[in-house]
Amino acid sequence: MESLKGFKRTTYCGTPRPGDIGRDVAVCGWVQRRRDLGQLIFIDLRDRTGILQLAFDDSTDREIFKKAFTVRSEFVLAARGKLRERSSKNKDLPTGEVELEVTELRVLAESETPPFEIVDNSDVNDMLRLKYRYLDLRRPEMQRAIAVRHKVVKTARDYFDESGFYEIETPMLTKSTPEGARDYLVPSRVHPGKFYALPQSPQQYKQMLMLAGFDKYFQIARCFRDEDLRADRQPEFTQIDLEMSFVETDDVIAVNEGFLKTVFKNVLNIDIDTPILRVPYAEAMERYGSDKPDLRFGLELKNVSDLVQNCGFKVFSDPVAAGGSVRLISVPGGAEAFPRKQIDALVEFVKTYGAKGLAWMRLGADGVSSSFAKFMTEEENEKIIARAGAKTGDLILIVADGRDKTVFTALGALRIECARRLGLIRKDDYKLLWVTEFPMFEYSEEEGRYVAVHHPFTAPMDEDIDKLETDKQNCRAKAYDIVLNGIELGGGSIRISTPEMQETVFRALGFTSEEAQERFGYFINAFKYGAPPHGGLAYGLDRLVMLLVGADSIRDVIAFPKVQNASEPMTSSPDAVDKKQLDELKIGLTRDTLTT
Repeated sequence: MESLKGFKRTTYCGTPRPGDIGRDVAVCGWVQRRRDLGQLIFIDLRDRTGILQLAFDDSTDREIFKKAFTVRSEFVLAARGKLRERSSKNKDLPTGEVELEVTELRVLAESETPPFEIVDNSDVNDMLRLKYRYLDLRRPEMQRAIAVRHKVVKTARDYFDESGFYEIETPMLTKSTPEGARDYLVPSRVHPGKFYALPQSPQQYKQMLMLAGFDKYFQIARCFRDEDLRADRQPEFTQIDLEMSFVETDDVIAVNEGFLKTVFKNVLNIDIDTPILRVPYAEAMERYGSDKPDLRFGLELKNVSDLVQNCGFKVFSDPVAAGGSVRLISVPGGAEAFPRKQIDALVEFVKTYGAKGLAWMRLGADGVSSSFAKFMTEEENEKIIARAGAKTGDLILIVADGRDKTVFTALGALRIECARRLGLIRKDDYKLLWVTEFPMFEYSEEEGRYVAVHHPFTAPMDEDIDKLETDKQNCRAKAYDIVLNGIELGGGSIRISTPEMQETVFRALGFTSEEAQERFGYFINAFKYGAPPHGGLAYGLDRLVMLLVGADSIRDVIAFPKVQNASEPMTSSPDAVDKKQLDELKIGLTRDTLTT
């Protein structure tokens, strides 16, 4: 193989344009493909910016021509020559009007045949892609995604710096405070039997920075949560994290709307409208069945509990009597778009979200058909149609349950599924909103107590302070989430800033004074020394980039992601370690652990 000695790259492959014709340039990259036409050889050379065609013909030095003949896909080349006009232009390629007439060619590295072709939209098994991630990352769409990620991070650093924020790093080895997702634990060699935890977020540290008087903080923060994976979750992920002093909700939202406006302009050249719509949590659930609603389409929920509470159809009346509700969505054009077989499939769909079933009414051109009409009076059926705002050609879908949460969950998911099947969801349409006034607490069946919806450092709404210990289910928090196209981009809140209020919230969460002091004593004590009113927000960087590039999973915007079982196929981690390492840490493994 040849070296780069004496060779200096002067341009990237994706940059030459017709105005550069006649220039002498030197490029480096990987071979996308080689085309041998006998007296002509063309090589598409690829780097992170794009593809440039290299041309070899009768005028080419014979040794260079012979070398070009030996080249194969993914060989690494350096080439020098003069840019000329292409005789056969490629309008789909930014560099498609020019080519490089090669006068010097160096083969820097050869390549075996890759296990898959390095092209966009390749139908390749995900596990194979991740096993050979270094090859997968060569694909142009992956290169673009990582480039956008870089641009978002740079935009964040520039914007928050210009807005008076300090970038401050917080520790990666912290104290375990099990409240919410599981911690990743790190054993201490120096302190046998004791463990650090990797941070789930820099929450407590950034609040301490506000107590320390830094006023405005931000960080591109690495976070870790030992929880089950989904398309938009990873065990290790990145946050754009920020905190501000002497602020209320409006102040935090204003700064972040400025940031989002800058990101969309810098990355997509899109001007988003501000102020961004704000919707209280209760309204979001009533209208969309979700605390992260997708506003790219309608299909809003309608409550018909009052219309059916005394009807003769117990599937409707019994849930209302039990304190639940009966709600519907009206699907425009659904009578034709969803034949009976597809409606049956939707019935099974809502069951996966806890619903017992799905009632329906089709307003066809030949009349109304329904799964429940015969159990209701004509007047009751007409009132349902009127409440739904349905017309001929529409489909009404109804979920009833003794728990509102089940109705919201099932109908919220059904709303999105119907929009997907009807083709109403566009990736190039961006709808932002703030969801505000979240519940302070939610009851956990698993733990048998109320837990914090966001985290235990969130301040209650001023008018709900007296509900902290007496009416937890109706206590609201000064919390806000920023939502884009049905996905939570980030969440934040105004924080508790007095030790008395923090102790009250811990008590409401079921912690004794001793338990609160053991877990958070240093935190509570710090607030005794003058804490400013403060609040902040953290974005999921991976989710933000995923939406900006139109990817289906955050794995497509992370260089080296984990898979469903939190392993990394490329390096085969996690893996066993030497017994010597375990001995140094004073850790022993059970026989069951060693055989699994």
